[in-house]
Amino acid sequence: MQRLLPEDFDRIVLGIDPGTNIMGYGVVGLIGKEYYLVSIGIIKLDKLEDHAIKLKHIFERVTGLIDSYKPDELAVEAPFYGKNVQSMLKLGRAQGVAIAAALIREIPIYEYQPRKIKLSITGTGNASKEQVADMLQKLLKFEEMPKHLDATDGLAAAMCHIFQFTPRSFGSKSGSAKAKAKKGKSGSWEQFVKNNEERVKK
Repeated sequence: MQRLLPEDFDRIVLGIDPGTNIMGYGVVGLIGKEYYLVSIGIIKLDKLEDHAIKLKHIFERVTGLIDSYKPDELAVEAPFYGKNVQSMLKLGRAQGVAIAAALIREIPIYEYQPRKIKLSITGTGNASKEQVADMLQKLLKFEEMPKHLDATDGLAAAMCHIFQFTPRSFGSKSGSAKAKAKKGKSGSWEQFVKNNEERVKK
């Protein structure tokens, strides 16, 4: 298939995995009910020492992504609440700045909990980053796995959002994949893939 441009798609979703050292993102385009990987990558922030400068960089880069790919919606992973209050505060700021970039461009924003994203992609809310990345690679058929799985985490947020509003997907509100996953051994990654071969092999 020839390279598609933003205007070729019926709908484009930008997914973001917020981070203060590395922020992952993925862009997915839809034509009808078919979805295609448009772009995937990371925004590196670890070499920037000043937190305010990091936030500025996030805003500029996310705005740049929006201007380049013209997404119709932004899907962002909600911060995972841990014990380190300072880290959570910084992560929340990073997410807020990314959201602000979308608001400036009047892009609708959807937030999903990490467990919800994992469940939508793999059929289990306890999936590892590697399992999520592996399923995304099968679904979107990209050959090279990104060095940083923060990138696939961002892509997962985009696909999670798509699955909420695309009936054919196993992450849709019908819950069909969840039912299929229960046919095999509970919590079995291999069984889930086996039961959903038609989903990962187009």
